[in-house]
Parts: sequence; structure tokens; C-alpha cells
Amino acid sequence: MATRVAVIGLGYWGPNLMRNLTLIPDVQVIAGCDLSIRRLERMMRRFPNVREFTTDCDILLRRPDIDAVVIATPVETHYKLAKKALLHDKDVFIEKPMTASSEEAEELIKICEERGRILMVGHTFLYNPAVRKVKEIIDKGDLGQIYYITSTRINLGIHRKDANVIWDLAAHDFSIIIYWLGEDPLYVYTVGKDFILNGVPDVAFLHVVFPSGVIADLQVSWLAPSKVRNITVVGSDKMIIYDDTSSYEKVRIFDSGVDYSEPETFGEFQLSYRTGDILSPKIDSIEPLRLEMQHFIECIRERTNPMTDGYNGLRVVRALELAERSMKDTGLRLISEKSKKG
Repeated sequence: MATRVAVIGLGYWGPNLMRNLTLIPDVQVIAGCDLSIRRLERMMRRFPNVREFTTDCDILLRRPDIDAVVIATPVETHYKLAKKALLHDKDVFIEKPMTASSEEAEELIKICEERGRILMVGHTFLYNPAVRKVKEIIDKGDLGQIYYITSTRINLGIHRKDANVIWDLAAHDFSIIIYWLGEDPLYVYTVGKDFILNGVPDVAFLHVVFPSGVIADLQVSWLAPSKVRNITVVGSDKMIIYDDTSSYEKVRIFDSGVDYSEPETFGEFQLSYRTGDILSPKIDSIEPLRLEMQHFIECIRERTNPMTDGYNGLRVVRALELAERSMKDTGLRLISEKSKKG
């Protein structure tokens, strides 16, 4: 029996979700929903096999012939829509960030577990073969001890009114780095500025420290002359650069580092710098969004927990909250609640 899905939100990202869902065998996209009539008309022409397009999402959420809903609306609407869907016994996929607060995320997780539903969050980069390759390399210990991580995610636009640059762009970096390290931030120090739209920061710099001692510096911006999407991971044995904008070498492994020799006499030490081979592993060229949607459908059919479940979404929301509160407090270093209790 086909899995019947409705997509709510057909703006920037929703059409991509709908496109990938329509390509999965035994999936029927029953309906699409958006408040814009113009968007709906455009989607009708693009997806003629979708039965219905409407501006009323409440009707879709109550319909018994819809098994699951995919939500790609502004972040402030995620909680309300997902809660209604779960209470009507629908399985739910929510685009990132999961909710506008950790309290909302916690409530959705509770409802999901009480009603035995699937709840998945759209951290698409965790389904990216290049990101998974870096995770594999880190877990094998090839990099040695991880020292620090730097991330740059900048471009000119798109300025959003429903979320600042931290919630829009840093959500990706937090999801990736938390996935790679397997731990949540210990504390976050943030500075940012709203240069274009008053009250909506479009540039931010985040300094993050993890319990293991790994430090990470994140730069996110909607106000830059070029598009940059790269993350560098520096370890004691090797280093990695993940460049999402590269067409051919998304992951490069550098056999480089510094070897320290204990001094034989007082005041003497030796440092040996290594600059070895640079390797670029083969990365599958599968669209991450396709893999993500396939995973969602598999979880629905097999009733298994998604890799990016509600708890995964909650971890990222908590990190974003720390970063935003630090920025509002003019860069005050904010310690996570988990570390306070510890």
C-alpha cells in the first residue's frame, strides 16, 4: 500500500521536498498547501499528478486518507502545525530548525511518544554522503585527537524575516558538528549584528566549546560577496576540509600535523612539522534530500526511529538558543543547562 503524504509550505524549500517525494516508489503526494494562491497555481502546473492544492492546512491535517505531513513553513509555525498533525495521528517531518524554542520541541517529542508516531527533523546535511564520510573518518580515529573545528557559511542573501542568520544558517553547522563529535556544546559565546533589517541579525560569529575540549568557531552571514560553505577539522594526526560548494573534491584529507618531542634538557623542545599526502575519497553523488525523504518513508513503513528524530532536533534548538541569548547579552558566555546541573 502506498504511503500518502501532504506537503505544507510551498515557498523556497517545499517544492524540493515535494519533487523528491514524488520520485519515491509507492509514495502518493496527496496534497500541497500554501497560503499563496500564486504559489499553488505554480505547483499545480509543476506537479499535475498531485490531487489537491489548498490554502487550508487544517483540512489536510484532519483527513484520514493522509498518513504523513511534511512541514516546510516559517519556524514560528512549526510547533502549532506539527502538534495538530501528531494529535490527528499523522507521522511528521519538520524542516529545520525543529521549533522556535526547546520547550516546544520537548512537547512535540512527548506527544510523539505518547501517540506512537514518527517525528523527523530536516537536518539534510546529516544525509549528505560527504558529511557521513567525515563522520566515518572521525569515528575510525584517523584524525587522532580532535583539536578544533572552523566553519564558514556565508553568502549574499537570502534575508529572512521569520528567522535570523543564526537560526537559518548556524542550525546546519550545529547539526553537523554535534553529529561528528557526538556531544552537545558546553558553552557558546556569540557576537552578531543586524546591518540590513532592524532586529534581524544577518552576521554572527560563534565560539563554541564542547565537553571533550574541542573548540569550534562558526561564521554565518547573509552579507558576503561570495558563497562559501566549508568546515575544517583539525586533529593531532590528520586534518580534513569539507567543502560543500566543490563539485569534485567535497572532502580532502591532509596528512599534516605537528609532532612534539619532550625536552632532554631544561628549556629545550623540538617540533616536527609534517606535510604529507592530500587524499580526496570518492563520494557518492546522490542528492542528500532524496536520501532524507527516502529515510522518512522507510521509518514510516517500518515504524523505526529516524536518525534525525525529535531529540536530534531538540539538541540543535538548545544550541541555537544558547547562541542567540549570548548574542542578545552582548556576547556573554552562556553555559548550557546540562553543564550547570553537572
